[in-house]
Amino acid sequence: MILDDNLGPDADSFYNALMDTHAGLTDAQSHALNARLVLIFANEIGNLDRLENLLATAGQTTSS
Repeated sequence: MILDDNLGPDADSFYNALMDTHAGLTDAQSHALNARLVLIFANEIGNLDRLENLLATAGQTTSS
C-alpha cells in the first residue's frame, strides 16, 4: 500500500479536477459521485485482499 505522495506535481491538478467534478452538485449528488468513484477505483484495483487492506487503513485514519 502506498501512503506516500504518489502523484507528485500532479496532485494539485487531480484535486482540482476532483473539485471541478463536484462543482454545482447537491450534497446528495456529491455523495453519490464519491460512491461511484470508490466503486470505479475498486474495480480498477481489482484485488479484494488489497481493497480490504485499504479499507481497514482508511477506517483507522478517520477515527479521530
